[in-house]
Amino acid sequence: MLGNFVYHNPTKLYFGDEAINGLREELPKYGKNVLLIYGGGSIKKNGIYDEVIKVLKEGNKNIYEDSGVMPNPTTDKLYEGLKIARDNNVDFILAVGGGSVCDYAKAIAVSIHCNDDPWDKYYIRFEEPDCEIVPVGCVLTMVGTGSEMNAGAVITNPNTKQKIGHVFGSDVMPKFAIMNPKYTYTVPYRQMVAGIFDIMNHITEQYFSDFDDNTSDYLMEGLMKSLIHSSLIAIKNPEDYEARSNIMWIATWALNTLVEMGKTTDWMVHMIGQAIGAYTDATHGMTLSAVALPYYRYIMNDGLDKFVRFAINVWNVKPENKTKEDIATEGLNKMEEWMKTIGVTMKASELGVSVDMIDGIADATIILDGGYKKLDRNDIINILKESL
Repeated sequence: MLGNFVYHNPTKLYFGDEAINGLREELPKYGKNVLLIYGGGSIKKNGIYDEVIKVLKEGNKNIYEDSGVMPNPTTDKLYEGLKIARDNNVDFILAVGGGSVCDYAKAIAVSIHCNDDPWDKYYIRFEEPDCEIVPVGCVLTMVGTGSEMNAGAVITNPNTKQKIGHVFGSDVMPKFAIMNPKYTYTVPYRQMVAGIFDIMNHITEQYFSDFDDNTSDYLMEGLMKSLIHSSLIAIKNPEDYEARSNIMWIATWALNTLVEMGKTTDWMVHMIGQAIGAYTDATHGMTLSAVALPYYRYIMNDGLDKFVRFAINVWNVKPENKTKEDIATEGLNKMEEWMKTIGVTMKASELGVSVDMIDGIADATIILDGGYKKLDRNDIINILKESL
């Protein structure tokens, strides 16, 4: 049965090809000193930077820039951004980019007025902010993480080889997000499909937990079917507006906390994938695709009834004259076919993982217990070996 829960999501979304008008509407609500955060500079090539700067100047904002946010934002980058923010008394943060930029912006937001070391406070001790939180807005240019409508912030410490996410309270969620599907057209193909699998795995991480007849499971099955349909269109025509807009919308609902309500949730694919990312700096979505099937095949019998439901309701497997194991296996095989069709990484070795890294990656993996099987270190090693 559904457990007790509180649902609150304060993020306002402006969606569509005129979404930038929402930025004009929102800016007067926030401070004058704006920290503009973005990545490697692609937004300057595709014109999004100029569009955003124009709106900021129209709003008479003082603009301070923090560029060069990498796909896996590091502690060193976090400290660099904090100095810029503090030196300029920043009172509003605008993240323009994908999930990594949005995550990084939230990490900055909770750290500007923090007296402790943010890595130690938020990512080792997992404490909540006890200081002023600087408000964040997002202009989304790549989809996958759902960071535009959640309170998650993942940071990598390359010195300790740890990649850790902290999901803060709802007061850290972006105040608004500008979501124009056309802004995602120039994302390289590999990044597009990595984002697509990230979306799928966000859903399965929540879906493969609990056996109750939960409304969230019906919602997630619909999201997964829509994602599969739109992804097959997008890989043939990346500028198909309907497909890209559906993928953008699915990504938001996959991880804006709605479908997790009443669920324990799993997240072990993410824990293993993030540990791989800490060692290899590989693209996040590809670390997930490399370990997802080995993991789900490893735990399939522990959650057999849900894997059967997944096969029938998401992948249209015909159950007649088949055992439960056969149905569940066929569902995962169909998922594998789809993954190969869209072109995600299927082996961790392709990301730079070698046999001699396995022990370290296993040690760096945070073990959770919300799924169908609580893993131990040997289980993680077995899954990693299978992923190679």
